[in-house]
Amino acid sequence: AYCISHEHNYAETAEKYQVSYQQARSYTVKYEAGGLDALKDNRGKKKANDSLTEVEQLRAELKLEKAKREKAEMEAAFLKKLAEVERRRG
Repeated sequence: AYCISHEHNYAETAEKYQVSYQQARSYTVKYEAGGLDALKDNRGKKKANDSLTEVEQLRAELKLEKAKREKAEMEAAFLKKLAEVERRRG
C-alpha cells in the first residue's frame, strides 16, 4: 500500500522496509492483483480435499495406500527377523 500510494516508487519502498527492490516490486504486484490474501505464503500447505480434482484425490489415496503397504511390509520383515533372533538365542 505504501508503494502504491507513493507512485510505485519501488526503490524508496525497498529502502524504507529494508527489502530488495525485487521484493518490493513483487509484493506490490501481488498486492495489486489479489489483495492481502495474495501475500500469504502457502508453501508446504496441503490443498483442501474439496479443491482437489478427482485425479488428484485418487493419486493421494494411492500414495496413502502405498505408504500403508510399505509400513506393513517393514513390520512383517521386522517381526520375522525378531523371531529368527529369538530362535537363535534359545
